[in-house]
Amino acid sequence: DMKMQWTLQEFTAMDDQYVFKVKRQEESYVGKGGCSLDSPSVNDFQSYLRLFNFQRQRFGFLYGRFVDDDDGDGDADAKDGKAAEADSSTPKKQSVVVEAIYEPPQEADPSSPEGFVALDDPMEERVEAMAAQMGLRRVGWVLGHPPREDGFQLSAAEVIMAAELQLEAGGGLDDPSPFVTVKVTVGDDGNASVEAFQVSRQCMEMVAEEALETGPNPGFCYVNETFTAIQEGKPSKTVENNFFLCLVPIRQHTSEMLVSDFPKANRDHDDRAQSKDEMKKQLSKSGRAGWTFIDVLSDFSLLVYLSQFLDAEADMPKILASVADRDVPLDDGYKILISSIAGLDGSY
Repeated sequence: DMKMQWTLQEFTAMDDQYVFKVKRQEESYVGKGGCSLDSPSVNDFQSYLRLFNFQRQRFGFLYGRFVDDDDGDGDADAKDGKAAEADSSTPKKQSVVVEAIYEPPQEADPSSPEGFVALDDPMEERVEAMAAQMGLRRVGWVLGHPPREDGFQLSAAEVIMAAELQLEAGGGLDDPSPFVTVKVTVGDDGNASVEAFQVSRQCMEMVAEEALETGPNPGFCYVNETFTAIQEGKPSKTVENNFFLCLVPIRQHTSEMLVSDFPKANRDHDDRAQSKDEMKKQLSKSGRAGWTFIDVLSDFSLLVYLSQFLDAEADMPKILASVADRDVPLDDGYKILISSIAGLDGSY
């Protein structure tokens, strides 16, 4: 019903819903451990970008785990009831451990704001299910882009996409997620540059309200005319992207669960395409240099490819249980079946 009489206070309260006082968020929602990336996976991703001299933009999803930070202050808190009570009411930050990268179907499109077009992925639900069966989840996304001028980190389209993905990962604003955005490009020295970010809570809030848009200058988010952004006490029609970004420290590790040797899906102009011959080549390493059959099979891309030839509900969960926990032996029947699919005899 239309309200026929308004007080100044009521009108101001309504108007405030469409006003954002832009302020920088100093810390991300990622724990002090930052984001630890599986080196072989990232190296493979940047190597593919080099085929195009980093002139194509590309993205993928990061699968791994959110890990509680161990700050070592438990004994001190136990001695102080008030401190422990206060600590329990504060959401505990989590660090990010990335074990694999999955690149969904996409097309490079320099004319689009993102630089690519995401295509329908018939494997999306299967990939999510398989990751979950290994105790993994989507913990971030990675994008590759051409070199940019100093200080230009993410475009407006990338900021908005990062906010949407963070919102999805956390189920909204009530429980901010450690979900990260990792960008890969090349520096002036020719070496790959890898950085990680999160967008601020205010950015997520503005994206949730559809207050941010892309515009002529990709270095700025444009404010929808329905809303007002206040910067330094003055209305502004744009917000510099960097105001929304929080830097996340990066570490490196080599996954103890997965390898990253099998050709990746949904790539073009790659000398190595997914095939049974490539599967045979990888599984042939079993029994050499200390590699076991389950070691060489434990490749996220290979497992997703293999799932196309096996029952996703009856077979794959048993195989993935052995991948996730080496103490769970893989049945010899599956070794024979998988080797037969690959055209391999006697290497298991």
